[in-house]
Amino acid sequence: MSASTERFVAVARVGDIADGSAKVVRIEDTAIGVFRIGDEYFAMEDACSHDGGPLAEGSIEGEEIECPRHGARFNIRSGAVLCLPATADVPMYPVRIVGDEIQVRWS
Repeated sequence: MSASTERFVAVARVGDIADGSAKVVRIEDTAIGVFRIGDEYFAMEDACSHDGGPLAEGSIEGEEIECPRHGARFNIRSGAVLCLPATADVPMYPVRIVGDEIQVRWS
């Protein structure tokens, strides 16, 4: 989509997500996991690239999330797949903080 159709959508407030945890939000028909690592926030599609499992329900260790279904792991900062059975990265969405709002870029 063109840049003119992109917008930032408020999905949570700073403080809603504890350090080292995630919150699932929906934008239109897409579930997105919003993760907090320290003072940074990251957003990725909440679907394991292996079988569509709910990533944000998995265990978080440092900068990695493990899918609760089959154990595939992904980097929370980049969406990069780190181990099998997944072989593809998970889509990421840019995040910004405006005031106390956590916003995700959506197009």
